[in-house]
Amino acid sequence: MADKYKDRQIYIKALIVLVGLVFVVRLGVLQIFETKKYQTIAEQQALRNITIYPARGLVYDRNGKLLVYNDVVYDLMVVPKAVKELDTADFCRSLGIEREEFEARMNNAKKWSPYSPSPFMKQISKNDYAKWQNVLYRFPGFFVQTRTLRLYPQPIAAHVLGYVGEVDENEMKKNEKLQMGDYVGKSGLEKTYEEVLCGKKGHKKVHVDVHGLETGSYRNGAFDTLPEAGQNLYSTIDADLQAYAEELMANKRGCVVAIEPSTGEVLALVSAPSYDPNLLVGRVRGENYMNLLRDISKPLYNRALQGQYPPGSIFKVAQAMIALDLGVITPNSGFTCDKSLVGCHNHPSARSVQEAIKMSCNPYFYQVYRRIIQQGRYKSIYKDSQYGLTVWRDYMLKFGFGRALDIDLPSVATGRIPDTGYYNKWYGKEKWAFSTIYSNSIGQGEVEVVPLQMANLACIVANRGYYYIPHLVRYYGEDSTRVEKYYERQETGVEKEYFDIAARGMYDVVHGAGGTGHRADVPGIAVCGKTGTAENYGNDHSVFISFAPMEDPKIAMAVYVENAQGGGGTWAAPISGLIIEKYLKGKVERESVEKMYKEINPCQKLPLTRRIKKPKKKR
Repeated sequence: MADKYKDRQIYIKALIVLVGLVFVVRLGVLQIFETKKYQTIAEQQALRNITIYPARGLVYDRNGKLLVYNDVVYDLMVVPKAVKELDTADFCRSLGIEREEFEARMNNAKKWSPYSPSPFMKQISKNDYAKWQNVLYRFPGFFVQTRTLRLYPQPIAAHVLGYVGEVDENEMKKNEKLQMGDYVGKSGLEKTYEEVLCGKKGHKKVHVDVHGLETGSYRNGAFDTLPEAGQNLYSTIDADLQAYAEELMANKRGCVVAIEPSTGEVLALVSAPSYDPNLLVGRVRGENYMNLLRDISKPLYNRALQGQYPPGSIFKVAQAMIALDLGVITPNSGFTCDKSLVGCHNHPSARSVQEAIKMSCNPYFYQVYRRIIQQGRYKSIYKDSQYGLTVWRDYMLKFGFGRALDIDLPSVATGRIPDTGYYNKWYGKEKWAFSTIYSNSIGQGEVEVVPLQMANLACIVANRGYYYIPHLVRYYGEDSTRVEKYYERQETGVEKEYFDIAARGMYDVVHGAGGTGHRADVPGIAVCGKTGTAENYGNDHSVFISFAPMEDPKIAMAVYVENAQGGGGTWAAPISGLIIEKYLKGKVERESVEKMYKEINPCQKLPLTRRIKKPKKKR
């Protein structure tokens, strides 16, 4: 009789073999394929990778005064998987946070990585850290990481210096070296010179016990690296002049750009209203940023580099230089002040280019621009105007208009010098001529310039025909590295003798009878300037460009005051004079004038309610 249990024995033996095979295979997988994974988990629980952040480079002004320095702060880090048996109420009470905030922060940390450290609370001050550092041992999974914070000894030059903020996902995707919790320059010099300022991170591996406390270095520090501090920047800014210009513009809207014409070094760059750069530092940065962003006066907006304005009559200086170089007028060309062509203030007719600049005669420059645009090369006034406009635009580009001047700050606007394509699209091909676009002659119409370009025009006249690209850093690092492009001379191609005429005309604007910029006069200094009144939405803008002294100029600048009715000679010119006096004399002797322009606010209140009606273009 057959054994009825024989088949059952076979099944049981097969099952035992199968189970054994499963164990063998799993053991093989663990030992061969997943060793690294579990080793990593074990190391993450017993070891801690600590990033040692370097100190960012310091920033100095042109005279060695400190503009930006570092202070020590702390980031509270968390490894979510290492957080065990946490008394949440005790933890929140110790740190002074609500339970909802704790849960939100922990969820963010878990999303980032359950096993790797990530910031739980950032930029904790020394005082706050001192209050609870002795109780931190009660909370396994949490530890502190040291880093530096930017501080500003003087609350100036916010738009120049910029600010530092935590990296976002897009920045981490673009740069693999960046990781969550890193901070980089977000604007200003901090952004442009990020690679110079940031330094190199160091790393340290340490053993930790079950409470998360460090018990010693891993393998005697064999894998540790030291951080390398960032390099220092030595800027072109004169801190005293910057502070003074900001005082003058404190209750106004507009900007000031002051440049040393012989080098292109920016002495002061002010956008008003401004803000204290210390507001965008530390844990309050986010809230302060949103408050500044919502401010109707736009304090975060850099008017000096991003504002695109009609230049007004300061543009006449460039028009005259182009016309002289083309030979369509001579230095002694005179034109009647014919107000039927374009409106003008009352003054005698100009008998020369020098007088026209002094008087700022609109009909004179109407005639000048007409001769540039309609040179008689073609029988068709439309083709002739297209040719003339192309020639005119090429000159303007050489003057630095219509393109972004490559200053070492981000987000520089180009302004607008219209070309034939612009008007062909607007009016139709061969359907426009000089009479359509004559408003460009006096810095209105379709022309827009950036205040930095206006200051550069003052540099060009001061240098009698050339300029250096404006820049804000002289050199950086211990080896005094400089950016070579800022030391290459940029030529306009216009003869020096014509700029001598422009300089004399600008001198007469300030010092001559009938000049429009007398309020820029500084006793004992030969100031050269040009006023401008720019029509726009709301009250006119007040514009003034200047340089001083007339021979061997040390400073050139543009001052733009928004919606300040009264013209360039009323507001921008006296502010320019005070800044020149401060820089060249070291102090302002005209205390009553200084007091008046510091306190007064000529700007039309926001929101603007009146729109200027521009004259219709002639066809």
